[in-house]
Amino acid sequence: MARALELARQALGTTSPNPAVGAVIVKDGEIVGGGFTQPPGGPHAEVVALERAGEGATGAVMFVTMEPCNTFGRTPPCTRALIHAGIASVHMATLDPNPRVRGGGKKELEQAGITARLGEHAQEALELNDAYVKHITTGLPLVAAKFAMSLDGKIATRRRDSRWVTGPQARAFAHRLRFWSDAVMVGVNTVLADDPHLTARDEQDNVIKAPLRVVVDSSGRTPPGARVFQGPGKTLLAVARPGLGEKYPEAELAELPAPGGRVDIEGLLSLLGKRGIIQVLVEGGGELLGSLFDRGLVDKVYAFIAPVIVGGRAAVPAVGGEGVETLAQASRLEGVHQEQLGEDLLVWGYLPGRGPSLERLPWTETAGRKTA
Repeated sequence: MARALELARQALGTTSPNPAVGAVIVKDGEIVGGGFTQPPGGPHAEVVALERAGEGATGAVMFVTMEPCNTFGRTPPCTRALIHAGIASVHMATLDPNPRVRGGGKKELEQAGITARLGEHAQEALELNDAYVKHITTGLPLVAAKFAMSLDGKIATRRRDSRWVTGPQARAFAHRLRFWSDAVMVGVNTVLADDPHLTARDEQDNVIKAPLRVVVDSSGRTPPGARVFQGPGKTLLAVARPGLGEKYPEAELAELPAPGGRVDIEGLLSLLGKRGIIQVLVEGGGELLGSLFDRGLVDKVYAFIAPVIVGGRAAVPAVGGEGVETLAQASRLEGVHQEQLGEDLLVWGYLPGRGPSLERLPWTETAGRKTA
């Protein structure tokens, strides 16, 4: 299953709105086939693995990171392909949270005489597809907050200088986060200060993916010549004022007014979810992040911490907004991970109750106990 998870990670950022799944076929103690889900319209991981295994799939064992589908979509059901190939046993990390499938694929395999086991590396598999789990069960995208800050929590100096807080390894990982995401969101102040492209680029600065760029700009202060409107990909400008269409011919406008003349953030996330956006990477600035944290809309945090001290009362904090009144109200991340990136440290985890968990997903926990 560990190898299947490695393969699934190779599909991250390319399968949305489908999950990133990996599959491995083992026979007589050797891997005879493996693969991961292809972009929408292409074969799923199980079918790729079967094609590579060929006749070796007969009587073999498949390890797959999510329950094989038993429904018709852009591709035929994977369960039928497994049955036709003569697979003897299927080990699946977790059930598919899609209500159309949830347990149905496992049941169909068992009815065909194929042994189906559930629960190996289940938590790891759920976290790998946390955005898919959130979207398929709520219709909303997973909101991942990303910021790079100094040891004292600043993202820019009092003169708004922010290049660069972190080193090249951390910045490369940030581009990987963009690649994994369907949309990258910033506030207008970030556009005014940094004029970012918001594309995912490789080490040679080549664009490898252009997620939907979302700019939250209540009153239309974004310069029409900003780089978010240039190059590959699409840009969605979320505003609270009507009549700005002529000013921004290169962008799609979403008029989402809320009390106080600001953009309705909840409405914006709902709109993105309906468009099939399953993960939004929010890169700031501090006011937008603060607004999302204050409203309890953040699911996941990626904090890049550089070993530098900025200081200054007027320096820009990583997270603004109202904040909490007492430390007891502060959100402590769950499922925390750490990774050293050059001199910088990356800490990531989930806001309380927001991560995929065997305890919080009864359909997974119950199924896991039944097949333990």
